Amino acid sequence: MITIQDLEKIRDENNFKVNLSKKKNHFRIIVGMATCGITAGAKDVYEALVHEVEMSGLKNVEIVEVGCIGECALEPIVEIYNSKGTRTTYCKVQPEDAERIINRHINKGFVVEDLLLVKHKKAGEVK
Repeated sequence: MITIQDLEKIRDENNFKVNLSKKKNHFRIIVGMATCGITAGAKDVYEALVHEVEMSGLKNVEIVEVGCIGECALEPIVEIYNSKGTRTTYCKVQPEDAERIINRHINKGFVVEDLLLVKHKKAGEVK
């Protein structure tokens, strides 16, 4: 059965895609900041990402706090949406990963392979 939270998440994801599609070469970075994320260090990750974006002088990046993303065992989770609506999900992100995420993913267009959620799920870290 679909819950209200499931519907809200679907709505929010679609709103992200619609709003981003209006901006060329724009990125939205979301950080899961529910209790599970905060406990795992998401607040420090959020602050590190904000710092890196500011230090890089990027005006095409928006960083947003959200609630639970649904993979509590793999927190902190960071999702990046580009203006085409493509989502990349990183997990077990640490503050020291922020520079790599901004420089590699945002500036150069390459994913940070070792942080990808799909790699951690394939490795059997979460069922």
